[in-house]
Amino acid sequence: MANNAVFLLFFLFVLPNFLLQHPTSASNLHKMKQLTSDSVSQATLADDSKTKQPIEYFEVTKPIELPKTKPCSYLVLSHDFADTYGRPPVLANYTPPSDCPSQKFSKIVLEWKATCKGRQFDRIFGVWLGGVELLRSCTAEPTPTGIVWTVKKDITRYHSLLLQSGQTLAVYMGNLVDKTYTGVYHVDISIHFYPDEHESKSGNLAPGNGCPADLILPVSRKLPLDGGLWFQIQNSTDVGLKNFKIPQNAYRAVLEVYVSFHENDEFWYTNPPNDYSDANNLSLVNGAFREVLVTLDGNLVGSVWPFTVIFTGGVNPLMWRPITGIGSFDLPTYDIEITPFLGTILDGKVHSFGFSVTNAVNVWYIDANLHLWLDSKSSRTEGKVLNYMAKPLVEHLVSDFSGANGTFLTKTSRSISATGWVRSSYGNITTTLVQDFIYNNSMEMGNNGNKQTVNQSISFNDSVHSESPSQSHNLIDETFRTFILYVNEDDTDQGNDTFLSLTNVTLGFYENKSKTSDLGLSKSSLKNVQEGQGTILVKNNLVLVGQGKNKQDYSYISNEEACYSRKVGSSNLSIVYDKVSDPCHTRGRSRFGVGFINKPPVML
Repeated sequence: MANNAVFLLFFLFVLPNFLLQHPTSASNLHKMKQLTSDSVSQATLADDSKTKQPIEYFEVTKPIELPKTKPCSYLVLSHDFADTYGRPPVLANYTPPSDCPSQKFSKIVLEWKATCKGRQFDRIFGVWLGGVELLRSCTAEPTPTGIVWTVKKDITRYHSLLLQSGQTLAVYMGNLVDKTYTGVYHVDISIHFYPDEHESKSGNLAPGNGCPADLILPVSRKLPLDGGLWFQIQNSTDVGLKNFKIPQNAYRAVLEVYVSFHENDEFWYTNPPNDYSDANNLSLVNGAFREVLVTLDGNLVGSVWPFTVIFTGGVNPLMWRPITGIGSFDLPTYDIEITPFLGTILDGKVHSFGFSVTNAVNVWYIDANLHLWLDSKSSRTEGKVLNYMAKPLVEHLVSDFSGANGTFLTKTSRSISATGWVRSSYGNITTTLVQDFIYNNSMEMGNNGNKQTVNQSISFNDSVHSESPSQSHNLIDETFRTFILYVNEDDTDQGNDTFLSLTNVTLGFYENKSKTSDLGLSKSSLKNVQEGQGTILVKNNLVLVGQGKNKQDYSYISNEEACYSRKVGSSNLSIVYDKVSDPCHTRGRSRFGVGFINKPPVML
C-alpha cells in the first residue's frame, strides 16, 4: 500500500424523493439529516487481508481524576437494545454496594460500554436512577465491521442518591431494527465506587463549599411510561410541569437541567426567519433563536441557552468518525441556583417546576434534578426573597432577502437576578443569583438557497454570591461561558441528476470558572474547539461517495486539578495525529494569564 493512499468511505443512502428536489431550499442541514445509510463499504487497501477490528469511537474530554484506592465495581445493567422505539425503558433493580471495605466514597464513576455493527441511525438515550437523570448521550453510528465506544462520567455529585437502596435504574434508547436498519446496540452499564483515601471533612463545610447534596429529587416524568422520562416539548406554547415538595430543613437548592433537541429542531440554529420561510414555502420556522425557560410556581427563575451539540449523524456523519462532536457522548447539564427562592417553598406544600422553549419546534427533551442540602441540626429553616428581576428578552432581527438568497442577523439578550436569605444552623446567609445572556447569529443564504452559512455565538455569565454576617460562610462562584458555531453547507449541481455537497463546521466550548469559599480560591479554564470538513456526492437520491475529517484542540487549566491538553485529528476513520500534554508545565507559561476571568472570545 502506498503511504499516501487516499482512504475513501463509500456510503449508499436511501432518501425520500421530495427532500432532494433542486434547487434546494434552506436549510441544507435538515435535508442532509434525512440521508439514511443503506450500505457502507471501505475502499480496498493493500493490507485488506488483515482482520478488520471494530472501530473505537470517542469524545475528547479530560480524564476523570481518580483516587489511588481500588474501586468496588458493579455491573448494573447488560442489555441489547433492538426494537425499542416508543416502548417502555429497560429497568433494573438497583442496590448500592454492601461488600466494600469502606462505605465512604470520594469518587463514583458511571461507565457505559457499547458495541454495534450493521446499519443504524444515531439514537439519543438517557440513564435514570429513581427518576434522577445520570447521563444523557447519543449513540455512535455503526459500520458493517462494527464499532465500540465507552463513556465515563463522574457522578459523585449524586452520592446521596447512589447510596440509597430499593431504587429502579431506567434506561431508554429509542432504536428501530428491521431489514434496512440492522444495528443492535449491545450495552453494559457499570458503576465504580472509589473509597475515600482520607477521612472526609466535608460534613462541616458551609453550603456550596464542595460537599454533594443530601437529597436529590427527580424533576421528570414518572414510571411506568413509554419512551424516556424527559418532558417532550413540542412547540413554543408547550410546558412540561412537575409537582414536588421539599423537606422543611433545606438550606440550599440547585436545579440541574438536562436539555437536548431533535427531529425538526435538531438544527434550530439554521432556521431562517419566518418571512423568508413563508416566501420560499419552507417548513423551517421560528428563526434561529431558542432558550429554555425554567419557572417555579409560574415565575421565571432561570434560563438555559444550550450548547449546539451535533450528534454523530448530524450535518455530515463522516466528520464524526471516530472523533465525535463536542458533548455528543456526554451532553452538558446546566445548573440554576434556586437558593434565593428557597423561602417560597419551605412551607411543606406542593410546588411546581415548569419547562418551556422559546420558538420551539418539535421536539425538545428536558428534565432536571433538584439538589438539596439539609440542615442536620434543625428540623426547619426559613427564608425570604429580597430582590427579584427578570428583564424581558431583548430581540433584534434584520432580514434582507430576494427570492432564495439573503442575509439575516439575529441578536438577543436577557438578564435574570434574584437575592434571598435562608436562616439555618449555619446562620443567616444571603444568596444572590445573576444570569446574563448574549446571543448573536448571522446567516447567509446563497446559490438560490443551496448554500448556507451560519455564524453564531452564545455568551453568558452565571454567578452565585453568598454572604453571612460573620463572613465565615461566604461564597463567590462565577462561570463565564461562550459557545461558538460556524457551519457552511454548499450544494453544487454536477449535472446528470448529481450534486456535490461540501460542509465545514467549527464548534467551540469556552469556559472560565472561579470560586472563592472556605476552601480557598479555585480557578479553571477550558478551551474545546473542533473543526470538521465533509464531502458527499449524491446521484438520483443516493449518496455515492463521501469523505470526512475532523481535528480538535482541547485544553483544560486548573490551579487545583490536573491540567490536560489533547490535540487530535482524524481522516476517514483513521487517526492521523494525537498529542496529549500538560499545558500547566509548558516552559515559560503560567497557569492563568492576566485576563483569565474575562469572557472567552466571541466570533461575532
